[in-house]
Amino acid sequence: MIDALTHSPFAEVALLLVMAAAIGLFGIALRQPLIVSFIAVGLIAGPSALDVVRADAQIDLLSQLGIAVLLFLVGIKLDVKLIRSLGAVSLTTGLGQVAFTSVFGFLIGLALGLGAVTSLYVAVALTFSSTIIIVKLLSDKREIDSLHGQIALGFLIVQDIVVVLAMIVLSAIGIGAAAEGGGHGGGTVLSVLVSGVAMVALVVLFVRYIADPLTERLARAQELLVIFAIAMAAMFAAIGDFVGLGKEVGGLLAGVALASTPYRETIAARLAPLRDFLLLFFFIALGATLDLSLLGTHVTGAIVFSLFVLIGNPLIVLAIMGAMGYRKRTGFLAGLTVAQISEFSLIFVAMGVSIGHVEEDALGLVTMVGLVTIAASTYMITYSHRLYALFEPVLGIFERRGTPREPSDAAAHRGDRYKVIVFGLGRFGTAIGMRLQKRGVTVLGADFNPLAVRRWRELGLASEFGDATDPEFVAELPLSQADWIVSTVPIHPTGLSHEDTRTTLIQLTRAAGFSGRIAVASHHPRDTEALFGAGADIVLEPFQDAADQAVDLLCGAPEKERTEIPEIGTEEKQAS
Repeated sequence: MIDALTHSPFAEVALLLVMAAAIGLFGIALRQPLIVSFIAVGLIAGPSALDVVRADAQIDLLSQLGIAVLLFLVGIKLDVKLIRSLGAVSLTTGLGQVAFTSVFGFLIGLALGLGAVTSLYVAVALTFSSTIIIVKLLSDKREIDSLHGQIALGFLIVQDIVVVLAMIVLSAIGIGAAAEGGGHGGGTVLSVLVSGVAMVALVVLFVRYIADPLTERLARAQELLVIFAIAMAAMFAAIGDFVGLGKEVGGLLAGVALASTPYRETIAARLAPLRDFLLLFFFIALGATLDLSLLGTHVTGAIVFSLFVLIGNPLIVLAIMGAMGYRKRTGFLAGLTVAQISEFSLIFVAMGVSIGHVEEDALGLVTMVGLVTIAASTYMITYSHRLYALFEPVLGIFERRGTPREPSDAAAHRGDRYKVIVFGLGRFGTAIGMRLQKRGVTVLGADFNPLAVRRWRELGLASEFGDATDPEFVAELPLSQADWIVSTVPIHPTGLSHEDTRTTLIQLTRAAGFSGRIAVASHHPRDTEALFGAGADIVLEPFQDAADQAVDLLCGAPEKERTEIPEIGTEEKQAS
């Protein structure tokens, strides 16, 4: 019956969707990340098991479109000022990690008895991290806008550019059709650089003269606006692939081209479900390319290289960021994002096999490393905060005193008195802060999104950058003088992370000596009793409270004076 279904590409896609839903549901029941479940679908449907993936072209097309949309949505959220401020650390960390991994990977290969050419191929393959998997995980955890998320995105883009240049150089010296095998076109390094500058110039001109009037006209028909956004993502990704920059960079530039328009939040909200649907095929295709029959010949080598990637890569990122003045927490969370190899690693080594430079067992070695590191790093990123709490006591050597590069000045407020400290500076938190200030109540805000912190300061409110689950940050706040702690941090049950930030914040503030009252926001009535049990004094229910006020107004109660809240991001709107 399976053979009959796979005779039709449509039937095959339908079968894969059913398998993804079933295995994904099973994975959620076991509290496993969905990415692991979707890669498992590819493994089961691939040549190593059922061998039902025959419509390779169609699945690859859907996966490539998903990549374009994913990076487009990242680009549409980028802030030019933030990019400028994080450029140095992204470049230094990205190049430092590539150099460290390639040099020591080569030496480890030689120590394991691999030939010089094989060691070189494996070492270069280990330098590639999967931008797609990392961005997806950070997006699901709502950490792509955090400081460590933005830094990670920066050095992943640097990595992608290094991948492109490496492919071009290898192609130029005659090592196969590297650019074609890696999905990147191109000719020479100079032509790629010129093309990159031309694409950036095109984006600048589009933003300056075309973006606003065009999107304003398209917004009259919301469906047309969404179609235009998808067209932009696909077109720029195709151009980037053609000139040698890659689909990822092209999709990112397409998002940047629309990032300054007033409709970017609408576009992002409409495209998020499409992104998740299309990326399913990327993970299925990734799983289907992993040929398990090649495994087993280099088990010891695979274990050594996997430990090197899982431990060595995060440590070098942590060391570089610590030397540049970032806190150990930021460096640790950013470092976890490079603890895996990429789908391009398999393509790169497969290219070496096809031209006879390395044996097929080298592909088996890298495949096993890919399986181990992708699976393990998914869990590491998913439970990154718990891992940090576990290793925090031994990470002090990676942090400079004063951490000058962190946008945090908690110590400056240590002697100040704030009656209310608000965690979570989204729309709801901003509304509370502005109304408290209007009534003469001193309020301090805290958030791990640098943009949200800057927005509060622009509104004349005191704010600090930091994570509500970071014990050090919470302890540095002027808690002893505060009467209230208010948490408006949203909880997003994505099936990836099961930590309740609100409960953690209650525990940390009490442990730091806070003796006042605590109010937390909840969007689900079933959470109310649990939050009271955890120590909350008041549970705010924004939707219920808004409905009560609306009913009062409809029934003739006097209307209260309103405080207008400036427009902010979609994810922060959802927090309200």
